[in-house]
This record gives sequence, structure tokens and C-alpha cells, in this order.
Amino acid sequence: MRVAIAGAGLAGLSCAKYLTDAGHTPIVLESRDVLGGLVAAWKDSDGDWYETGLHAFFGAYPNMLQLLKELGIEDRLQWKEHTLIFNQPDKPGTYSRFDVPDIPSPFNVIASILRNNDMLTWGQKLRFAVGLTPAVVRGQKYVEEMDKYSFKEWLERQGIDERVSTDVFIAASKALTFINPEEVSATILLTALNRFLQERYGSKIAFLDGSPTERLCAPIVDHITAGGGEVRLNAPLKEIVLNEDGSVKHFVIRGINGAADYIETADCYVVATSVDVAKVILPKPWQQMEYFQKLEGLEGVPVINLHLWFDRKLTDIDQLLFSRSPLLSVYADMSNTCREYANPDRSMLELVLAPAKDWISKSDEEIVAATIAELEKLFPDDFGGENPAKLLKSHVVKTPRSVYKATPGRQQYRPSQKTPIANFFLAGSYTMQRYLGSMEGAVLSGKLTAQAICESLPVANASNLQTLTRPPATNAATA
Repeated sequence: MRVAIAGAGLAGLSCAKYLTDAGHTPIVLESRDVLGGLVAAWKDSDGDWYETGLHAFFGAYPNMLQLLKELGIEDRLQWKEHTLIFNQPDKPGTYSRFDVPDIPSPFNVIASILRNNDMLTWGQKLRFAVGLTPAVVRGQKYVEEMDKYSFKEWLERQGIDERVSTDVFIAASKALTFINPEEVSATILLTALNRFLQERYGSKIAFLDGSPTERLCAPIVDHITAGGGEVRLNAPLKEIVLNEDGSVKHFVIRGINGAADYIETADCYVVATSVDVAKVILPKPWQQMEYFQKLEGLEGVPVINLHLWFDRKLTDIDQLLFSRSPLLSVYADMSNTCREYANPDRSMLELVLAPAKDWISKSDEEIVAATIAELEKLFPDDFGGENPAKLLKSHVVKTPRSVYKATPGRQQYRPSQKTPIANFFLAGSYTMQRYLGSMEGAVLSGKLTAQAICESLPVANASNLQTLTRPPATNAATA
């Protein structure tokens, strides 16, 4: 079966990969000249990479880890020490750590919390533990029910004071969703906390050893093409043309650089773009259907990613760092964390500015200046004195519409991968799956889309589902 997929982000590529494994022929059509969607990366004139986002991989990403294992590239993940590190704004230049011991879950995470006395009092720890108990005991059902509350409201209902939200979870919220605890659905953070508590290495972090485009996306493309599929860049979806019965007749692909538009026909069709693009491209007759109308309840959140190269080392920490800054979310010195970006003498900080709604329209110069002002607080020894650290160059990557904005009540608007249209499917981390808008969510959504397509075939082809439905395995411990 031939399947046309619009979008070469992780959702579209993983969908194509699993369709290839099931014996089908995917044709992936990407509008831009680069693979990866929200994990895209580019190389500048100096040969340095800059990325759409700061991409950290967690042990609680079973589908991503299984994908890497199936491709034979799991060794490209560089696993870090099992710890979470937070800046302490009231003690510039110092850090607070949640070191997770190598003992069974959930005792490892509980021990890391109990041993940290910088950010939580014993009373706060106790109230938080009591509040989490229903999520652990009742599982995902309870977590889904909490979508009616913001995470801040959920904390308040547990009797947990404002300081916990401000000191701890504002950093976690911005890192996971790019918005603050008073905006984000409680379901999102409770889902993450559940995974961290239930999986021994769930909160363990890894970085790729190079750019996501080359080290992650390219091997998926190689797998697809080796199986007879195809991935085309510079192939933007212009229109979805319908048959008289409302099913998809073909895709119209816009010609680039003066080339004529062309038609792409297939047996099934998938839109694996962001939700904002999907809403725009939907045919008007579909827009009256309840399934597609629900998409109006979802929109992407703005995100800004920065890369700053300095003339000296600012830190030797080889880990993701939670800034606890009102402007910045998370950051890492990629010259320490990523093998391809390694430099023993100079730092390259990659930082996420969030929330970004008030900054997305500002100039790159304004954004860099504001970021440097925050770094002066995080690294007082390097930016003070007579010989402050010098910024050598910078790149600012703006994404006006990134992952869906996970505010309370959004769960009800997340669609299934299978639509009411027999030969049309959706893929993307915004579609309904157990993870939030993330790399893991994108990979899982693509896998679920491939499974839905295979299940739409006659029973004679059911054997092709085996590769899609076997349980994923994680191996963060030995990486």
C-alpha cells in the first residue's frame, strides 16, 4: 500500500518507518529543505550547528528508545549522571541537586527529594507526597481527571504553598511545556511525575552526540528508503483534493522555485504537521465535522531557542540545567554535553526562552541582550570584574507555533490518529497518546498512526501489525 505523509518531523518519519516495517510504501513530503520539524538543525558558515530546540532525552521515553534500538543507533545517546540540577537565584553561581540513587523506583526518586533541603522544607515534602499518592495509586485515570485544573491549582488543592510552585515547578513547567504552572494543565506534569516515579531510570537524561537532523532523522530516512519508501524535501502540501464521497483523492504539492505544482496519489494519506498547519490545510467540507472542529481548541505555543558562543568556559557541568529564571527555562553547555559540539576551551550555551509570547516579535538583538543580562546573574564570576566573558556569536531560532499549548481542558480536544475519513489519518504529538507534546509523543503518535493504517486493511494483512504492537523496551541503565 502506498501512503503519502505530509511532514518530515519525528511524527511523520516514525509513521513512515513503521509502515515500511509493515511492508508498505510511504512517501514523506516535507515543505522545508531540512528534516526534523521541531527537532530541525542547521549548520552555519563556520560549520557550527544550531537547533530548533534544546532536545533532552529521558529514560521515560520508551518509544523513542525502542526506535533508536531498532535503527541500531542507541549508542548515539550520551547518558548523563542521574540527577536534576537547579540554579539558586538567591545564591548566584550555586546549584541545588536532586541526585537519584540507583535503587528501584519509586524509592530512588523519593530519596532524591528527601535528601534535597535547598528547595523544599520537610512539611512541603510531606504534603507533596500525600498529594501525589492518588496519581500513583489510581494511575492515568486520576491524572486525566486533573486536566480541569492548572498545575498551580492542583498544588493549592493539596495544601502546597506558592513557594513550591515558584521554586521548583515553574522550572519544570517551562521545561516541559514552555508555559508557567498557573497556565499548564495539571495532567501534563502529573503524567511526567508518574513516569519518573514508576520507571527506575525515567528521569535520567541523555543528549544526542550530534545534531538531531544528522544523528536521528537521517537514519530514519535511510531505513525508509532502504525499504522502498521515499522522503522528499521542498515538497509543501498545497491542497487536499477530495472525491465526491468526501475521501481524499490526492495531495497537490506546490512547485518550488518556479516548478509546476504536481499531484501525489496514494492509497492512504497522513498529515503529520503541527496542529496549526493542519487546521489551515483541512478541506472546507471537513471543517463542519465534529472531529475536525475540535482541533480549534488546540494551538501551538511560541518558543525561542538561543545558541551563544563565548570566548571561555563558563561551566564544566555536563548536564541539563534548570535556570529558575523568570526569562529562561532550561539550558546546557553543549560543549560539554554533546560530543560533536565539544570544545575544552570555550562554552556554547544552548538556552530556551520561555514563556516566549512577549518576546517572539522582538529582534534577535533584544533577545540576546536580555539573555546575557540573565546569564550575568547565573555566572557572576564570569561576567563581573575587569575581564568579563565575551560573546563571540549567536543564533536565535524562533518557532511562533511549536507543540500544542497544554492549558487545562485541552485533553478533550486532542484527536485520535484515525479520522472519520476512511483514507485519511493524523500524526503529531498533539494527537491523543499518553505523553505530552514532546519527542516521545511525536514518535508514539507516528507509531499509532501506522498501526491505525494497518488495522484499516483486510484481516489477511493483520500479520503486518506484529512489528508495531510489540511492547517497547528501555535500556537507559546500561547506556
